[in-house]
Amino acid sequence: MRTATSLTPGQGNQNSVDVTASQAGSGPTLAQRIDRLVEGLLRHWLLIINAALGIFVGLPWLAPVLMWLGQEAPGRLIYALYSFFCHQLPERSWFLFGRSFTYTLAEIERVSGAGGNFFALRRFIGDPEMGWKLAWSDRMVSFYGGWLLFGLVYGVVRRFRPGWRGLRWQTAVLLLLPMAVDGVTHAISDMWGVGQGFRDSNAWLAALTGHLAPVAFYSGDAWGSFNSLARLITGLLAAAGLMLWLLPFLDRLLRASVKHSQLSA
Repeated sequence: MRTATSLTPGQGNQNSVDVTASQAGSGPTLAQRIDRLVEGLLRHWLLIINAALGIFVGLPWLAPVLMWLGQEAPGRLIYALYSFFCHQLPERSWFLFGRSFTYTLAEIERVSGAGGNFFALRRFIGDPEMGWKLAWSDRMVSFYGGWLLFGLVYGVVRRFRPGWRGLRWQTAVLLLLPMAVDGVTHAISDMWGVGQGFRDSNAWLAALTGHLAPVAFYSGDAWGSFNSLARLITGLLAAAGLMLWLLPFLDRLLRASVKHSQLSA
C-alpha cells in the first residue's frame, strides 16, 4: 500500500533551487578548466610566442650589461647558452660600453692574443676598455631579432586583415636564399683561416664595382662594411620570409582547432 508524500507549498521549488545551488557551488570540473586553459592558449598563441621571442632576443643584449655591472657569473652563463645558436666571433659582433661599436679582427687579435684561432676568438667576450660583445653575432641580431619584429608586424596585420594568408612558401624560400648564400660563402672562406679568405677582402666585389667604394667598405667585418650590411640585410629578409609564411600558417591551423572545439562542445 503506497503512502502518499505530501509537499508543503513551495517545497518542490525550494528543492530545485537547492540542487541548482549545489551544482553551481561545485564549480567547473578539472576537464572544463583544462578546456578553458587550452582554448585561452589557442586564442592568445601569438602573444605568447612574441613574449617568448622577446626574452630569447633580449638575453644576448643582457649579457654585456651584466658584465659591465660586474655580474660575471650570469653574464658568462648567457654567453655559454647562446654559443649553441651562433659562432660568436667578436669581429662579427656588436660591443656595448666600450670605445667602439665594432672592432677589426686585427684590433681583437692584438687585445685577446687569440691570433687566428677560431675557438680562441669566439671565447673572447671583451674587456672593460673595449666593452663587451653581444651574446651572438650581427647576423643573429637581424635574423632572430627579425623573428620578434615580424611577429609584432603580423600581430598588427592580422588585426586589420584577419583573412591574410601570408607569404607563399616559394616566396619564403626566395627570401631565405640570400642569407644561406652569404652564410655558406663565409663558411667556405673561413676554411682559408679567419680573416684570410675571399669574403674578408671581397676583392671580387671591388673588381665588379670598379673600386667605387673605399677599401674599408670591401674588406673586413666592421660596421658599415659590405659584409656587415650583407649580414644585416639578408638576416632581416630571411626572418621576414620565415615568419610571414609560418605565422599565418599556424594561425589558420589554430583557428580551425578553436572552431572545431567550439562545435564539439
